[in-house]
Amino acid sequence: MKSLTKKDLFIEGHWVPTEKRFAVTNPATGETISEVADADAELTERAINVAEQAFSSWSKTPTQERVKLLRKWYQAMMDNQQALAEIMSAEQGKPVAEAAGEIAYGASFVDWFAGEAERINGDILPHTEAGKRVMVMKQPIGVCAAITPWNFPNAMITRKVAPALAAGCTIVVKPPQLTPLSALAIAQLASEVGIPDGVINIVPSTDAKTVGKILAESPKVRKLSFTGSTDVGKVLMSQCASNVKKISLELGGNAPFLVFDDADLDEAVEQLIACKFRNAGQTCISANRVLVQASVADKFIEKLKPAISKLKLGVGTDDVDLGPLVNQDAVDKVNRLVKSAVDNGAEVVLGGKVDSDLGELFYQPTLLTGVTGEMEISEEEIFGPVVAVSTFDDEQQGIERANDTPFGLASYFCSRSVDRIFRVSEALEYGMVGINAGGISHAFNPFGGVKESGIGREGSKYGIDEYLEIKTVTLGGL
Repeated sequence: MKSLTKKDLFIEGHWVPTEKRFAVTNPATGETISEVADADAELTERAINVAEQAFSSWSKTPTQERVKLLRKWYQAMMDNQQALAEIMSAEQGKPVAEAAGEIAYGASFVDWFAGEAERINGDILPHTEAGKRVMVMKQPIGVCAAITPWNFPNAMITRKVAPALAAGCTIVVKPPQLTPLSALAIAQLASEVGIPDGVINIVPSTDAKTVGKILAESPKVRKLSFTGSTDVGKVLMSQCASNVKKISLELGGNAPFLVFDDADLDEAVEQLIACKFRNAGQTCISANRVLVQASVADKFIEKLKPAISKLKLGVGTDDVDLGPLVNQDAVDKVNRLVKSAVDNGAEVVLGGKVDSDLGELFYQPTLLTGVTGEMEISEEEIFGPVVAVSTFDDEQQGIERANDTPFGLASYFCSRSVDRIFRVSEALEYGMVGINAGGISHAFNPFGGVKESGIGREGSKYGIDEYLEIKTVTLGGL
């Protein structure tokens, strides 16, 4: 059986070794999985040049040919779902079953945008002047760059690469240092199904600042898409300004999860568990602040506590619900936020520490009560399996608490009142709102935030527009 574990850069359809390499480790065991090639400035420039050369032919490839190749790539991912899931679990830590779900989720973007490629339509505008006609064309923007995060090492790549390729663009991907193997594996599958050399290029690197700066400032790169922290997003945004590059930014969040007094509390618990503990809480749309109306708070906690207690923590290859955090920095951050909350009056109902029997990175599913909006845990992304519960008195106070953040990526609330559902969904200052639903991300949904959570949308029919330019063509002398 072929191996999808690749260790070198992927440029122009070839595996490019480097003398300098870096270790990729398994967070569950601490073992080194692989030594991966480390791209420098010169190799990054080479990848950009290759993508530019490939763009001239890929952009002119008939749509149906691009569609066929994308659908072959989708099928290759699904045919290799288990192998890809095992690679992801090893480098990232999430349970294999959950990783397999991400492979299907990531592949769904390839399938979706294969369909959207067939619907890149222009317009003929109504003519208002004799002898003239106006056409509106949509054309691929050019060479694109993507910088992706470690928490979803497959789906955050396909969500960017698929629309780029569907639009007729080529792309250079800088995957995260912690999880480059998933990126290299799907590049191998892309090559196997016949996606032309140079259309997809993968440049793992430990020098993220240098590679990111080159991708942002290169005049040959016409579009950059980044998923990561707001601080890094702001740096990239300023660098892209040097040549007014088109950008998409999916940045930090501080998602509220409101439970109103008319909610179905059993359903609210079920949806919170699904939302909060995916990937051990290491998601940008994970519920960060659980805000419960005071009149139902005790009943909600009574139902929530046993649900959290049932969650099984362990190594991803076992039958578990959540695995380790990605590294020691992640554990240190969660420990700091929990300790600060407790020092300021919060109570640990469940968990609150590392499960030392399993290993240094296995943080127990945790429930905190008595949390206030002034605590650090309410102001920072936890990025761990910690439910931090605070209360509010009435609807208006709940909305105000939910919006009291510079971020605006995802939000959630539970209610059975139709008028409240409309009021609250319109009042929440977020790009995405889940109502009685903890899962809100699908290939057909626009994904993105407002305020300091980003610019642009990924997925859905809107996602492909991020990789297209609109050209107005006026014809005279008719």
